Amino acid sequence: MEKSACNMLLLVGCVGVLLMLLEQVSAEQHIVGGKQGWDQSTDFDSWASGRTFKVGDTLVFKYSPMHSVAELGSEDDYKKCDVGSATNSMSDGNSVVKLTKVGTRYFACGTAGHCDQGMKLKITTVSASSSGPSSSTPSSTSSSTSGVTRVSGSFVFFASTLVMSTLMHILC
Repeated sequence: MEKSACNMLLLVGCVGVLLMLLEQVSAEQHIVGGKQGWDQSTDFDSWASGRTFKVGDTLVFKYSPMHSVAELGSEDDYKKCDVGSATNSMSDGNSVVKLTKVGTRYFACGTAGHCDQGMKLKITTVSASSSGPSSSTPSSTSSSTSGVTRVSGSFVFFASTLVMSTLMHILC
């Protein structure tokens, strides 16, 4: 490959790596309910309070086969525990929900009676550039008690650089 084409490929690759790094460092994975998970013994109002949920983050619901996750379409459905009108139902025991836009979202357990006993969650997603209380500290490891996993920026950078280096070696 011609030297100028290799340089252009390297430049485009570096910009791509930087963009991936920025996205990965800012996104958080929230394990709903922390180490207890999506369970009747968890106080979800307390768990959610003080946390900032941003566009790009994910919610991870971990639960036993006796539970499920129903995403409800309105605050009224949430207050009434009307899981029959769910906009999305999940029952795989490890459900991941990507927070893609600003706004309030409502979740409840689809098992009869569980929502009425408090097994429900209301979160408000803010823009990725918003600042506010956060449930994690800058760390390269996950914290099982806080229920948040942050992806280490240095790991993402290292892996991306390794891939770019290998591609440059093959193509140039």
